[in-house]
Amino acid sequence: QVQLVESGGGLVQAGDSLRLSCAASSGTFDRYAMGWFRQAPGKEREFVAYIVWSGAITYYADSVKGRFTIPRDTAKKTVALQMNSLQPEDTAVYYCAAAAGRSSLSRPDAYYYWGQGTQVTVSS
Repeated sequence: QVQLVESGGGLVQAGDSLRLSCAASSGTFDRYAMGWFRQAPGKEREFVAYIVWSGAITYYADSVKGRFTIPRDTAKKTVALQMNSLQPEDTAVYYCAAAAGRSSLSRPDAYYYWGQGTQVTVSS
């Protein structure tokens, strides 16, 4: 059982930066791939980024590549989403998730554990 708690959302202006954090309760955190997804009103949940359990591989959606990073601190059992150059289209509820598998990590159905989400609003 893994419990995930996100924090760090808020209201920012276009061009600003924001750092989301996801804290995990499980002692086996280092065996999970971690992902970030987001869901805007009226839209499906979409992939943002993931990092494999070793930290050796990260992958980003094209829409955030070059602006977002997904650092992971295994000792602290946290994964972050550093978001720079935010735009209004980044407005959404952001969710972190944990996956025990190693494939299809850009798909929501690859993830078994989910946090409650944190709201990010970017004003123009």
